Amino acid sequence: MITPLLSLEDLRTRIDRIDDALHDLLMERTEVVKEIGVLKGAGHPVLRPAREAMILRRLLARHQGDLPAAVVLRMWREMISGLTQLQGRFGVTVYAPEDRRGFWDVARDHFGSQTPMTVVNSPVAAVRAVAEGTAGVGVVPFPAEDDADPWWRFINGDDERTPHVVARLPYFGRGNGRGEDRDALAIALVPHEPTAFGVESLYADRSLIRIELGEDISRGRLKDALEAAGLPPISFCSWLGRAGAGPVHLVEIAGFVGTGDHRLAACADRMSSPPIRINTMGGYAVPLVLGSDGR
Repeated sequence: MITPLLSLEDLRTRIDRIDDALHDLLMERTEVVKEIGVLKGAGHPVLRPAREAMILRRLLARHQGDLPAAVVLRMWREMISGLTQLQGRFGVTVYAPEDRRGFWDVARDHFGSQTPMTVVNSPVAAVRAVAEGTAGVGVVPFPAEDDADPWWRFINGDDERTPHVVARLPYFGRGNGRGEDRDALAIALVPHEPTAFGVESLYADRSLIRIELGEDISRGRLKDALEAAGLPPISFCSWLGRAGAGPVHLVEIAGFVGTGDHRLAACADRMSSPPIRINTMGGYAVPLVLGSDGR
Protein backbone atom coordinates (compact mmCIF):
# COMPACT_ATOMS: atom_id res chain seq x y z
CA MET A 1 0.00 0.00 0.00
CA ILE A 2 1.39 3.37 -1.03
CA THR A 3 1.24 6.04 1.67
CA PRO A 4 -0.23 9.23 0.21
CA LEU A 5 1.96 12.32 0.25
CA LEU A 6 1.09 15.00 2.75
CA SER A 7 -0.65 18.00 1.31
CA LEU A 8 0.85 21.47 1.36
CA GLU A 9 -1.66 22.45 4.01
CA ASP A 10 -0.67 19.45 6.15
CA LEU A 11 2.99 20.44 5.94
CA ARG A 12 2.20 24.03 6.89
CA THR A 13 0.21 22.80 9.87
CA ARG A 14 3.20 20.71 10.90
CA ILE A 15 5.45 23.79 10.68
CA ASP A 16 3.01 25.69 12.89
CA ARG A 17 3.22 22.94 15.52
CA ILE A 18 7.02 23.02 15.38
CA ASP A 19 7.02 26.81 15.69
CA ASP A 20 4.81 26.56 18.78
CA ALA A 21 7.15 23.98 20.31
CA LEU A 22 10.19 26.17 19.58
CA HIS A 23 8.43 29.19 21.06
CA ASP A 24 7.49 27.23 24.19
CA LEU A 25 11.12 26.20 24.66
CA LEU A 26 12.29 29.77 24.12
CA MET A 27 9.92 31.01 26.82
CA GLU A 28 11.13 28.21 29.11
CA ARG A 29 14.74 29.21 28.44
CA THR A 30 13.83 32.78 29.36
CA GLU A 31 12.54 31.68 32.75
CA VAL A 32 15.71 29.69 33.41
CA VAL A 33 17.86 32.72 32.54
CA LYS A 34 15.83 34.82 34.99
CA GLU A 35 16.45 32.23 37.70
CA ILE A 36 20.17 32.39 36.97
CA GLY A 37 20.01 36.16 37.39
CA VAL A 38 18.39 35.75 40.80
CA LEU A 39 21.04 33.24 41.90
CA LYS A 40 23.84 35.53 40.75
CA GLY A 41 22.42 38.45 42.68
CA ALA A 42 23.24 42.12 42.24
CA GLY A 43 26.81 43.11 41.46
CA HIS A 44 27.74 40.01 39.50
CA PRO A 45 28.71 40.37 35.83
CA VAL A 46 25.88 39.60 33.46
CA LEU A 47 28.25 39.01 30.54
CA ARG A 48 29.95 35.60 30.32
CA PRO A 49 31.76 35.67 26.96
CA ALA A 50 33.56 32.38 27.55
CA ARG A 51 30.32 30.59 28.40
CA GLU A 52 28.66 32.06 25.31
CA ALA A 53 31.52 30.87 23.10
CA MET A 54 31.28 27.38 24.56
CA ILE A 55 27.55 27.21 23.84
CA LEU A 56 28.10 28.06 20.16
CA ARG A 57 31.05 25.67 19.89
CA ARG A 58 28.90 22.84 21.24
CA LEU A 59 26.03 23.64 18.85
CA LEU A 60 28.36 23.68 15.85
CA ALA A 61 29.78 20.28 16.83
CA ARG A 62 26.31 18.69 16.95
CA HIS A 63 24.71 20.46 14.00
CA GLN A 64 23.48 18.39 11.06
CA GLY A 65 21.29 18.91 8.04
CA ASP A 66 20.90 21.45 5.26
CA LEU A 67 20.37 24.56 7.36
CA PRO A 68 23.72 26.45 7.29
CA ALA A 69 25.45 26.41 10.66
CA ALA A 70 26.02 30.17 10.33
CA VAL A 71 22.26 30.70 10.43
CA VAL A 72 21.90 28.61 13.58
CA LEU A 73 24.78 30.37 15.31
CA ARG A 74 23.43 33.82 14.41
CA MET A 75 20.01 32.88 15.82
CA TRP A 76 21.65 31.84 19.07
CA ARG A 77 23.77 35.00 19.26
CA GLU A 78 20.60 37.09 18.96
CA MET A 79 18.89 35.01 21.64
CA ILE A 80 21.88 35.06 24.00
CA SER A 81 22.24 38.84 23.76
CA GLY A 82 18.52 39.46 24.20
CA LEU A 83 18.28 37.23 27.25
CA THR A 84 21.45 38.69 28.78
CA GLN A 85 19.70 42.06 28.76
CA LEU A 86 17.12 40.54 31.13
CA GLN A 87 19.83 39.98 33.74
CA GLY A 88 21.19 43.51 33.45
CA ARG A 89 21.07 46.18 30.80
CA PHE A 90 24.34 46.98 29.09
CA GLY A 91 25.37 49.04 26.10
CA VAL A 92 28.17 48.71 23.56
CA THR A 93 30.49 51.50 22.42
CA VAL A 94 32.02 50.81 19.01
CA TYR A 95 34.97 52.37 17.26
CA ALA A 96 33.40 52.84 13.82
CA PRO A 97 34.28 56.09 12.03
CA GLU A 98 32.78 56.82 8.62
CA ASP A 99 35.44 54.87 6.72
CA ARG A 100 35.28 51.83 9.02
CA ARG A 101 31.61 50.93 9.39
CA GLY A 102 32.51 47.24 9.22
CA PHE A 103 33.29 47.37 12.94
CA TRP A 104 29.70 48.46 13.62
CA ASP A 105 28.39 45.54 11.56
CA VAL A 106 30.39 42.84 13.35
CA ALA A 107 29.45 44.36 16.71
CA ARG A 108 25.76 44.40 15.82
CA ASP A 109 25.92 40.81 14.56
CA HIS A 110 27.53 39.68 17.80
CA PHE A 111 25.58 41.66 20.37
CA GLY A 112 22.17 41.53 18.72
CA SER A 113 19.60 43.89 17.27
CA GLN A 114 18.19 45.07 20.63
CA THR A 115 21.43 45.95 22.43
CA PRO A 116 22.03 49.74 22.65
CA MET A 117 25.11 50.74 20.65
CA THR A 118 26.94 54.04 20.23
CA VAL A 119 29.80 55.09 17.94
CA VAL A 120 33.09 56.75 18.84
CA ASN A 121 35.80 57.94 16.47
CA SER A 122 38.83 56.61 18.32
CA PRO A 123 39.63 53.26 19.95
CA VAL A 124 40.88 55.04 23.07
CA ALA A 125 37.44 56.61 23.50
CA ALA A 126 35.93 53.11 23.56
CA VAL A 127 38.48 52.02 26.19
CA ARG A 128 37.66 55.08 28.27
CA ALA A 129 33.90 54.46 28.04
CA VAL A 130 34.31 50.98 29.47
CA ALA A 131 36.77 52.07 32.19
CA GLU A 132 34.43 54.86 33.30
CA GLY A 133 31.35 52.65 33.25
CA THR A 134 29.41 54.50 30.55
CA ALA A 135 29.54 51.37 28.35
CA GLY A 136 29.38 47.72 29.30
CA VAL A 137 31.41 46.66 26.28
CA GLY A 138 33.83 48.42 23.95
CA VAL A 139 34.65 47.23 20.44
CA VAL A 140 38.12 48.14 19.17
CA PRO A 141 40.28 47.03 16.21
CA PHE A 142 42.32 43.88 16.47
CA PRO A 143 45.92 45.06 17.08
CA ALA A 144 48.18 45.50 14.07
CA GLU A 145 51.89 46.15 13.82
CA ASP A 146 51.39 49.40 11.89
CA ASP A 147 49.11 51.07 14.48
CA ALA A 148 50.74 54.44 15.13
CA ASP A 149 49.00 55.04 18.46
CA PRO A 150 47.75 51.64 19.68
CA TRP A 151 44.88 51.59 22.13
CA TRP A 152 46.22 48.50 23.91
CA ARG A 153 49.15 50.37 25.47
CA PHE A 154 46.67 51.91 27.93
CA ILE A 155 45.58 48.51 29.30
CA ASN A 156 48.32 48.46 31.91
CA GLY A 157 46.80 47.01 35.03
CA ASP A 158 44.99 44.02 36.52
CA ASP A 159 42.57 45.83 38.83
CA GLU A 160 38.78 45.60 38.56
CA ARG A 161 38.50 49.01 36.83
CA THR A 162 40.84 48.07 34.00
CA PRO A 163 39.05 46.76 30.89
CA HIS A 164 40.10 43.35 29.63
CA VAL A 165 39.73 41.68 26.27
CA VAL A 166 36.91 39.13 26.45
CA ALA A 167 36.07 38.20 22.83
CA ARG A 168 37.25 38.36 19.24
CA LEU A 169 34.80 39.43 16.56
CA PRO A 170 33.50 37.99 14.40
CA TYR A 171 33.31 34.70 16.27
CA PHE A 172 31.95 32.89 13.24
CA GLY A 173 31.86 34.31 9.71
CA ARG A 174 31.71 37.95 8.71
CA GLY A 175 28.12 38.05 7.51
CA ASN A 176 27.32 41.15 5.48
CA GLY A 177 29.81 43.49 7.13
CA ARG A 178 30.70 46.57 5.12
CA GLY A 179 34.12 47.60 3.90
CA GLU A 180 36.55 47.08 6.74
CA ASP A 181 37.37 43.38 7.07
CA ARG A 182 39.77 43.69 10.00
CA ASP A 183 38.80 41.70 13.07
CA ALA A 184 37.83 43.44 16.29
CA LEU A 185 38.16 42.76 20.00
CA ALA A 186 35.51 43.23 22.65
CA ILE A 187 36.68 44.68 25.98
CA ALA A 188 34.75 44.79 29.25
CA LEU A 189 35.10 44.91 33.02
CA VAL A 190 34.52 41.18 33.33
CA PRO A 191 37.04 38.41 33.95
CA HIS A 192 38.79 36.61 31.11
CA GLU A 193 37.76 32.97 31.54
CA PRO A 194 38.97 29.77 29.84
CA THR A 195 36.81 27.79 27.43
CA ALA A 196 38.99 24.66 27.66
CA PHE A 197 41.65 23.20 29.93
CA GLY A 198 44.99 21.46 29.58
CA VAL A 199 46.32 20.82 26.09
CA GLU A 200 42.91 21.62 24.58
CA SER A 201 43.27 25.21 25.75
CA LEU A 202 46.17 25.73 23.33
CA TYR A 203 43.72 25.30 20.47
CA ALA A 204 40.59 26.80 22.05
CA ASP A 205 41.84 29.96 23.77
CA ARG A 206 44.16 32.87 23.15
CA SER A 207 45.54 35.26 25.75
CA LEU A 208 47.07 38.72 25.39
CA ILE A 209 50.02 39.88 27.49
CA ARG A 210 51.36 43.42 27.72
CA ILE A 211 55.10 43.70 28.45
CA GLU A 212 56.60 47.11 29.19
CA LEU A 213 60.39 47.20 29.09
CA GLY A 214 62.90 49.66 30.44
CA GLU A 215 65.30 48.94 27.59
CA ASP A 216 64.96 47.35 24.20
CA ILE A 217 65.60 43.65 23.72
CA SER A 218 65.14 41.69 20.53
CA ARG A 219 61.91 39.87 19.88
CA GLY A 220 63.96 36.70 19.55
CA ARG A 221 65.16 36.99 23.15
CA LEU A 222 61.69 37.89 24.33
CA LYS A 223 60.27 34.89 22.48
CA ASP A 224 62.87 32.62 24.11
CA ALA A 225 61.93 33.91 27.60
CA LEU A 226 58.21 33.38 26.93
CA GLU A 227 58.68 29.87 25.60
CA ALA A 228 60.97 28.91 28.49
CA ALA A 229 58.24 30.05 30.90
CA GLY A 230 55.61 27.93 29.15
CA LEU A 231 53.96 30.83 27.31
CA PRO A 232 54.03 29.92 23.58
CA PRO A 233 53.81 33.19 21.61
CA ILE A 234 51.80 33.40 18.39
CA SER A 235 52.28 37.04 17.39
CA PHE A 236 53.82 40.33 18.52
CA CYS A 237 52.86 43.98 18.18
CA SER A 238 55.20 46.67 19.47
CA TRP A 239 54.99 50.34 20.35
CA LEU A 240 58.30 52.14 20.62
CA GLY A 241 56.96 54.82 22.91
CA ARG A 242 58.47 58.18 23.60
CA ALA A 243 62.12 59.08 23.16
CA GLY A 244 64.20 57.64 25.98
CA ALA A 245 61.51 55.13 27.02
CA GLY A 246 61.61 51.42 26.41
CA PRO A 247 59.20 49.63 24.08
CA VAL A 248 55.85 48.13 24.99
CA HIS A 249 54.99 44.76 23.47
CA LEU A 250 51.63 43.08 23.03
CA VAL A 251 52.05 39.32 22.77
CA GLU A 252 49.37 36.87 21.73
CA ILE A 253 49.77 33.57 23.59
CA ALA A 254 48.35 30.14 22.76
CA GLY A 255 46.13 28.95 25.62
CA PHE A 256 44.68 30.60 28.70
CA VAL A 257 46.72 32.92 30.89
CA GLY A 258 44.91 34.39 33.87
CA THR A 259 45.76 37.27 36.18
CA GLY A 260 48.54 36.24 38.54
CA ASP A 261 49.59 33.25 36.44
CA HIS A 262 52.96 32.04 37.80
CA ARG A 263 54.35 31.86 34.27
CA LEU A 264 54.32 35.66 34.02
CA ALA A 265 56.78 35.94 36.91
CA ALA A 266 58.83 33.08 35.45
CA CYS A 267 59.04 34.93 32.14
CA ALA A 268 60.19 38.13 33.86
CA ASP A 269 62.88 36.17 35.72
CA ARG A 270 64.24 34.82 32.44
CA MET A 271 64.73 38.25 30.87
CA SER A 272 68.18 39.76 30.96
CA SER A 273 66.59 43.09 31.93
CA PRO A 274 63.51 42.80 34.19
CA PRO A 275 60.37 44.38 32.68
CA ILE A 276 58.87 47.50 34.20
CA ARG A 277 55.48 45.83 34.02
CA ILE A 278 54.07 42.57 32.68
CA ASN A 279 50.34 41.99 32.87
CA THR A 280 47.55 40.08 31.21
CA MET A 281 45.12 41.97 28.98
CA GLY A 282 42.52 39.20 28.81
CA GLY A 283 41.91 37.04 25.80
CA TYR A 284 39.31 35.29 23.72
CA ALA A 285 37.93 32.00 22.45
CA VAL A 286 39.42 31.04 19.09
CA PRO A 287 36.78 31.89 16.43
CA LEU A 288 34.85 29.06 14.83
CA VAL A 289 35.73 28.07 11.28
CA LEU A 290 32.88 27.70 8.79
CA GLY A 291 32.92 27.06 5.07
CA SER A 292 32.33 29.80 2.52
CA ASP A 293 28.67 28.75 2.38
CA GLY A 294 28.29 29.08 6.16
CA ARG A 295 28.25 25.32 6.77
